[in-house]
Amino acid sequence: MTWTSSMSSGYSSLEEEESEEFFFTARTSFFRRPPGKSRAAPQDVQKESEPHVCLSKEEVKEKIQSYNSSVTDKLKMTLNANGIYTGFIKVQMELCRPITVQSSQSQGRCAHSNNETAFYLPDGCVNTLHISSTNTVREVIEALLKKFFVADNPAKFALYKRCHKEDQVYTCKLSDREHPLYLRLVAGPRTEMLSFVLREHETGEVMWEAFSIPELQNFLRILDKEENEQLQILRKRYAAYRDKLEEALGGVWKPG
Repeated sequence: MTWTSSMSSGYSSLEEEESEEFFFTARTSFFRRPPGKSRAAPQDVQKESEPHVCLSKEEVKEKIQSYNSSVTDKLKMTLNANGIYTGFIKVQMELCRPITVQSSQSQGRCAHSNNETAFYLPDGCVNTLHISSTNTVREVIEALLKKFFVADNPAKFALYKRCHKEDQVYTCKLSDREHPLYLRLVAGPRTEMLSFVLREHETGEVMWEAFSIPELQNFLRILDKEENEQLQILRKRYAAYRDKLEEALGGVWKPG
């Protein structure tokens, strides 16, 4: 794992565990998100979950043909002989709290004690998953966390669908048993019509008891670093003010 200043989109598969790993980079930032960058979507409207309509094999075949004819990024769907189809979904990461990443032996950098570190995931990074029609929301979340080496409990996260209709943005949390690829097929390939977003569960107050001791220790490290950084900024600011005041006073009392 390489730690730099950006994160690229990644590709991963739920079906091929031995397939080539996708590559990504991440910015290790211990600052809280500045005001205005936290997740705020007042235009979002919660929408009731739509019922899953069982499609016949012929209907699935027709929809896949229609879907593939509209695809512009070559991420097409494939129908297998057993009626199960495979395809791609893109998931945008919108995480407000830092994630805890467990480094493996091959990524032996950036490790604290317990080989874990916490950092904020950059806004807007997107991961592309290759999944099948049988994969559930819970499996998609677990696959995303596994590919990012996230040590956090998958139960802390939820997958949302975001739809644009009549100049409104509708967001709806998906249940663990829903099938994202079916939703992708029904909505078509256009992400303007449907997109997937990974977020933390909306629980109001943070439930600190749900976090492990290493996670809480990492949060304390983040807060300590933020405090020291802010103190340095304040010291530099007031030192600059002091220099300007002394310069002004020197000019006032200068003879002649």
